[in-house]
Amino acid sequence: MDLKSLFVVAQFIKARCAHGMTAGVAKKDKNYIFYEVEIQDSKKLKLCYLDKVEPTATIGDIKCLLHKYYPKWYPARQALTLHPDGQSLKDDEVLENLPVGTTATMFFHDLGPQLGWTMVFLAECIGPLFIYLLFFLRLPNIYEPENDYTTSPYSVVMLACVCHCVHYFRRLLETIFIHRFSKGTLPLHTIMRNCLYYWGFAAWLAYYINHPLYTPPSYGNLQVYSALVLFVLCEAGNFSINLALNNLGCNGLKPRRIPYPNRNPFTWLFFFVSCPNYTYEVGTWLSFSVMTQCVPVALFTLFGFIQMTIWARGKHRTYTREFTDYPELRSAIIPLFL
Repeated sequence: MDLKSLFVVAQFIKARCAHGMTAGVAKKDKNYIFYEVEIQDSKKLKLCYLDKVEPTATIGDIKCLLHKYYPKWYPARQALTLHPDGQSLKDDEVLENLPVGTTATMFFHDLGPQLGWTMVFLAECIGPLFIYLLFFLRLPNIYEPENDYTTSPYSVVMLACVCHCVHYFRRLLETIFIHRFSKGTLPLHTIMRNCLYYWGFAAWLAYYINHPLYTPPSYGNLQVYSALVLFVLCEAGNFSINLALNNLGCNGLKPRRIPYPNRNPFTWLFFFVSCPNYTYEVGTWLSFSVMTQCVPVALFTLFGFIQMTIWARGKHRTYTREFTDYPELRSAIIPLFL
């Protein structure tokens, strides 16, 4: 066989192989399985029917498809379940991994208007910042008419106003520039409840601290300035911890790494607690309570401590579950205790 004949045979074999590969792909495409998803409301009334849904589609993808049929129900407002009273499916769950057949039925639940976490934090912080100033300036119709637009003779009142404003201004800056928030949202009614809590307490404690009959703490300047030192340290510590968490990429998100102390002394609290930002937050309000010697501030500190303890213990459990080598010495919020 000459070279020309060998070349013709080789081209023929190559063509047959290419044909076989193409045929295999076509066969695979022909047998590709798509899903059919029917979405019903809680009363089992049909909302829409999705044909040829990819097996690798996530619940988030299905929410986006439903959003095209019903624009008012944006994805964050939707909850999809496999049963009318079942648990909501997570956005990252994959369709082919769910306990459904190729024809799946899901049930839609309207979560109501939603807002992102950034807007939630901004709403919670802006309110107390301005509400406190209304009482500090003693605007009309708050106290007696003869006290309108007057100032307190006690320096602790001015100092308390500065500390209160610094605290919430720091939180606003962290919300805008430092915190990393997930794509999760909160229902509008929950946000209104949270704002009522923060705004209401801000008005309550501001009313008494700026009241014309307010009296300074029992131990005078020693009590005030000792508490001020603790307040400043806790504010600096809280900022340092939030900055460190931001650098780790785990502030508000699923933890990727175990947070450890760095050269900043304020981060050394990581040696003993999992959530030192909550520890510093409690220290901030505890020092503010001592500085002003005001019962509403003490109650706000107590309720805040209870709530932050719940959050801290939840995050501590997440750390211990995600990382097998998590330091055993750490507590949730109070070193060596809680």
